[in-house]
Amino acid sequence: MADKVIYAMYDDDDVTKDAAKKMIAKGVHIADVFSPFPIHGIDPIIGVKETRLGIVSFMFGITGLTLAMITIRYMMIVDWGGINIGGKPNFDFVGNMPSFVPIMFEFTVLCAAHGMAFVYFLRNGILPGMPSRNPDPRTTDDRFVVEIRPEENSQFSMDELNAIVKSTPIVELEEKVIK
Repeated sequence: MADKVIYAMYDDDDVTKDAAKKMIAKGVHIADVFSPFPIHGIDPIIGVKETRLGIVSFMFGITGLTLAMITIRYMMIVDWGGINIGGKPNFDFVGNMPSFVPIMFEFTVLCAAHGMAFVYFLRNGILPGMPSRNPDPRTTDDRFVVEIRPEENSQFSMDELNAIVKSTPIVELEEKVIK
């Protein structure tokens, strides 16, 4: 089933933010905003929820810390436990914990950063090979596009939606049929 989408293009971030405020005030639901850089303050205007990426990062960090502790314990206590390194015999993990803290910290940060980056790319659909959602290549340079889906704005007809969008200082207005 094919759906229509309205793309309103603007040439300034402040104009885009003001236009979004004006459309939201009239009851229009904005699906997304595409821009070449983050527009600070647009998320609460269009109703984007707070991200849970911090929770995912914490989970990857805990996983990294656990893997580091298991690996260090195995290598330094179980496998090579009889070796005296720097005057510290390796037969007790807790007793040697201060010397292991830098390694555990670095592995925690490594796992958290890489896991968070992967989840970010996956969640936003920008991993290599994934299809692009960008409606216009100019949004990577100097244009700002507001996406409005008529099925999410069923209280308005297409003509009413177009009239509301045209009441803002748009540069270009485009209707596309998506599958």
